[in-house]
Amino acid sequence: MTMYQRLEDFLEDLQAARSLDDVQAHLFGLRDFLDTEHLVYHCLDASGNKYGAMTYDAPWIRRYIEEDYARIDPVVKGTYQRFHPVDWKQLDWSGKIQRDFLGEALETGVGNQGVSVPIRGPNGQFALFSVNSSDTDEAWATYRQENLKTLILAAHFINQRALELESDDAPPGKPLSPREADALTLLANGMSRSHASEKLGISEHTLRVYIESARAKMGAANATHAVARAMVRGLIVV
Repeated sequence: MTMYQRLEDFLEDLQAARSLDDVQAHLFGLRDFLDTEHLVYHCLDASGNKYGAMTYDAPWIRRYIEEDYARIDPVVKGTYQRFHPVDWKQLDWSGKIQRDFLGEALETGVGNQGVSVPIRGPNGQFALFSVNSSDTDEAWATYRQENLKTLILAAHFINQRALELESDDAPPGKPLSPREADALTLLANGMSRSHASEKLGISEHTLRVYIESARAKMGAANATHAVARAMVRGLIVV
């Protein structure tokens, strides 16, 4: 069986997925097919909620969510305004916070190599599909060259199926107030809550009220999930 025949089999299985839990399960098969260590699909962060699927070990996933690492993750921040695949070593890891984050990730089994495919969906939707490995620089360069087209194709198919499932599962929601939309927009652009409150000229407590109100209207599990749903529905534009 050729590589493309195997990819077609994966895509057929993916189309048959009836929930994002199914997408998560299929991701392990795709990881084995692509002969790499980890795959991650997420919209704005690496949480395990309805807008994420990944093959990382559970302790790292929990840590990432608990610490809200999407705010500082160079992969998320560095690919947000890009349209083409980005090798992780092209990103800015020079800050102490970023170096500490990388050190912790490596200790928990995340590889030192990675490439992320930014995906632009309808109504301003943004997602990332990432492949991660512990290869040497030389082996990684060869792997990336041989598999990049397949990664891009898989990324867009996964995103499309996730959007379809998210749309089927999402509650109708209510319109956001201007302040709620402003708060989510600033978070979507990677701004911390302290900086966002300063930008809006309000206290952090008031900002939390707007974020929580927006989260409830979106039927979202957390602030990041609220941002994702607001983007998909065209309620905010970044």
